Amino acid sequence: MNKKIYFAGSIRGGRVDSALYQRIIQYINQTDTVLTEHIGKMNMSVKAQTKSVDTHIYERDTEWLRSCDMVIAECTCPSLGVGYELAYAEAHNIPVHIFYDKSKTNISAMLNGNAYFNMHPYEKEDDIYPCLDELLCRR
Repeated sequence: MNKKIYFAGSIRGGRVDSALYQRIIQYINQTDTVLTEHIGKMNMSVKAQTKSVDTHIYERDTEWLRSCDMVIAECTCPSLGVGYELAYAEAHNIPVHIFYDKSKTNISAMLNGNAYFNMHPYEKEDDIYPCLDELLCRR
């Protein structure tokens, strides 16, 4: 308990799952700390920012990645940024757990074929939470 979790989900790649991100983040926050709570906000801008703003985002997010205990990513909606975050986590030996709705997406072979990543396909949202309980040592 009391783990620092970096939650990754699509922002500029599409916000179709933002409500799901919000529910997952709230669930994790019951016992642990999500460093990236903003991923669940419904009103996030998906437009590119100025170079200086994007530099700040990069520096802040990579600092959070280096300080976290685990990355939990929802990858149903493909995202270049999330892919980068996952590779960054792997390069820094941070445990990574990837969730995706197998009825809505064909997960990338670069993720599914990489033994480093812990894959958690699901069919309905309710399948996610017992898995999170196990990952977060709530049982």
